[in-house]
Amino acid sequence: MIGRLNHVAIAVPDLDQAAALYRDTLGAKVSAPVPQPKHGVTVIFIDLGNTKIELLHPLGADSPIGAFLGRNPAGGIHHICYEVDDILAARDQLKATGARVLGDGEPKIGAHDKPVLFLHPKDFLGTLIELEQA
Repeated sequence: MIGRLNHVAIAVPDLDQAAALYRDTLGAKVSAPVPQPKHGVTVIFIDLGNTKIELLHPLGADSPIGAFLGRNPAGGIHHICYEVDDILAARDQLKATGARVLGDGEPKIGAHDKPVLFLHPKDFLGTLIELEQA
C-alpha cells in the first residue's frame, strides 16, 4: 500500500535558524518560507533529491504546530509522510484493519496541493503518519 517516503516534517521554534542550519551547516537546498494559512503553518521545504524535509513553524494562534511546540519547546519530528497510489483505497483498507483516520476521514489538500490524510499516532508506534496521493 505505502509507497516512497515523501517527507519528514519537523516542527521548529525558529524558522530562520532552522533554515540556516540546513542550508549553511548541512549544505541543503532550502526554499523560501511558504505560508500555508489553511494549515496554520509556515513551511520551508528542503529538497534532498529522493525525499524532502519540511520545517514547520506556527502561523497564527490556532496552529496545531503551536500546540506541538508548547509540549516540545525545542521542536522535533512532527510527522512522517508516505505516498500512496490511491488515497481513498488506502483509507478504506486501513479503516478495515482498525486504524484510525484523523478528522472526518475525508482527504484534504495538503501543502503540496495533493490530497492527504493523517493517521492516529497511537495506531502507528506513537508516530503521526500522513498519507499523500502520489
